[in-house]
Amino acid sequence: MPSPSPPPRTALDDRVEKLTGYTGQQLRRHDADGLLSADLAALAKAHQDLVAEEADVAYHLGRLHQLSAGRSPADAALLERLERVVRHLAEAVTRRDARLAAASVVLEPLEQAARDRETGVVPELPAPDFAHLLALARGAKLHQNLVTQRLSVVTASGARLPYPALQRLEKAGLVEIDRSHPLHAGQPVTLTGLGRRTLTGRSPAPAGPQPPGAAVPAAYRR
Repeated sequence: MPSPSPPPRTALDDRVEKLTGYTGQQLRRHDADGLLSADLAALAKAHQDLVAEEADVAYHLGRLHQLSAGRSPADAALLERLERVVRHLAEAVTRRDARLAAASVVLEPLEQAARDRETGVVPELPAPDFAHLLALARGAKLHQNLVTQRLSVVTASGARLPYPALQRLEKAGLVEIDRSHPLHAGQPVTLTGLGRRTLTGRSPAPAGPQPPGAAVPAAYRR
């Protein structure tokens, strides 16, 4: 049985591989295994949609090459078939370009976050997220309850953090989750270099007026 042909190349393949370290096929496999963050899973889906449209473009382009190869007599029937294939090719290119634009919208913020991490740009965090980041500094684990399927984040001190907060911190490039471990056993959560610099190099953005007599945690003071 002949091996399946490789998927067609897309205009985003090199950028996706540079960002993630994976080819499009590898990214989709990791997504199927549940090993990707929400942002990378969205990228995998957008790239998969783009590959499908690129394959459609390649198919119609191949048909055009076949018809124009000179194997058929140049008559009205051939001209009609050529016109039909060209129309289908144009429609496929339009769909492919739309998928390319949609995938770029997903990819570009991830690339910007990667550049920020490389250049050391420290993000401004609201006080609650700064506190969550501080709580994760000694490590934590992301768990999924086998019965309820609910996700929870438990720090090394035993405190529980809201999962949406972890998602925000991961999206900002401040923490990373080791998804090579099963969720039911716990996926380790650690601070990235940018996350550590955020804790040590800048106070959190003000969260609004404090009530009279409210204590300010030491970690928030300059």
